[in-house]
Amino acid sequence: MAGARGAPAHNPQKESSMANRGAARGEGGLEAPTRHPIHWQNPDFGDEESLFQELHRVFDICHGCRRCFSLCNSFPTLFDAIDNSKTMELDAVDRKVYWQVVDHCYLCDMCYMTKCPYVPPHPWNVDFPHLMLRAKALKFKNQGAGFRDRILSSPDKLGKLAGIPVVVQTVNALNHNGVARKLMDKTLGIHPDAVVPEFHSDSARKRLKTHTPLAVHAEPAEGTRGKVAIFFTCYGNHNQPELAGDLLAVFEHNGIPVRLTPRERCCGMPKLELGDLESIRKSKEENIPILAKLVDEGYDIVAPIPSCVLMFKQELPLMFPDDEQVKKVRDNIYDPFEYLMLRHKAGKLKTEFKQSLGKVSYHVPCHQRVQNIGLKTRETLELVPDTQVEVIERCSGHNGTYAVKSEFHAISMKIGQPVMERVAGSGCNHYTSDCPMAAEQIQNGLPDRREPESPMRLLRMAYGL
Repeated sequence: MAGARGAPAHNPQKESSMANRGAARGEGGLEAPTRHPIHWQNPDFGDEESLFQELHRVFDICHGCRRCFSLCNSFPTLFDAIDNSKTMELDAVDRKVYWQVVDHCYLCDMCYMTKCPYVPPHPWNVDFPHLMLRAKALKFKNQGAGFRDRILSSPDKLGKLAGIPVVVQTVNALNHNGVARKLMDKTLGIHPDAVVPEFHSDSARKRLKTHTPLAVHAEPAEGTRGKVAIFFTCYGNHNQPELAGDLLAVFEHNGIPVRLTPRERCCGMPKLELGDLESIRKSKEENIPILAKLVDEGYDIVAPIPSCVLMFKQELPLMFPDDEQVKKVRDNIYDPFEYLMLRHKAGKLKTEFKQSLGKVSYHVPCHQRVQNIGLKTRETLELVPDTQVEVIERCSGHNGTYAVKSEFHAISMKIGQPVMERVAGSGCNHYTSDCPMAAEQIQNGLPDRREPESPMRLLRMAYGL
């Protein structure tokens, strides 16, 4: 973390001009942003005074810049507190506000990847999301988590329980009952208007249990090895099991054998949002050996949820920078459309489509954008003749568990409103997002509550499968 590395303190109010501050990026050269390892096991990481020194340093930089005012609610919370203070400077802001800023951060990473001019290699060394993670970890260490947050951050356990046939019917019925939802609001803090996922007793794993992969795998091409193991993810397994079926159908149509991972545990992203880093370690110790073994057997790993892919590509490698198995999985896990476009680049993707898609309104999830793979979903869908893809690169406001919580739901809908308005006014034939939770959040804000379709389902439709 920045504080643990002793980044220099400064006061951006004493710097010259915003133009000069922006030019200061040149001190780090024209290199791309880089991430430092998360030293979460370093004693300084959990030292409260050290943390607050770094919070003050970074918040002061943010106050002098304010480029991120239109992202999450962390920044307006900070800036409003400063502007309403006696001196209109950070020194006059109560530390309680610091924790409010932390609570509004859902680790989307967009400030780091798209807005902040002071990220490494700039000498000011600002990594706002991972500083928020450090604060969340301290809060979790000192206070733990309430029942609601423990449940919401354990989707694998919740999915297994709700997946029992009799239980799943009860859970889904209660989730659509107005009286029950008001009670959940009062007792659990789950907003009555928030979208909560459907659960399925016939999980993806159960549906594909008897699936036999294609006997001959496709040729290696552009870094892909031609056979794939699916990491289902909790959501893809229990809440939208059709995602795995669509992925399997499209991949095998292109001659790519697909098998299931023997088992999986939650990737850990919900626990990251909570600051429960020890639980992430436990998930890593269960998942990584299985995935690394599959890589050794010649498989590429594909996961249908962007947040889960990001966890293996970025967060686990930063938390465990010396773990060779973590690195191995990092280098061999793919977003589904990233994988398909690599195959297409080598001339290995079928482009004989039977149905056009017309106009598609496509929302790009934050956790996919920060993977730096480009707009591979758009590129793939635009291979379909007579198909126009309109891209929306703004936050939907869902952000893991943020939109579900009573205290944050209204703010989440405000954050997502520009996306919802663009979809509603697009006149599209289909709207979609790589993140199914973001798609449901968008649906929740549409006047007609029209249902989304996953991009893999759209591609399957185009193939006529």
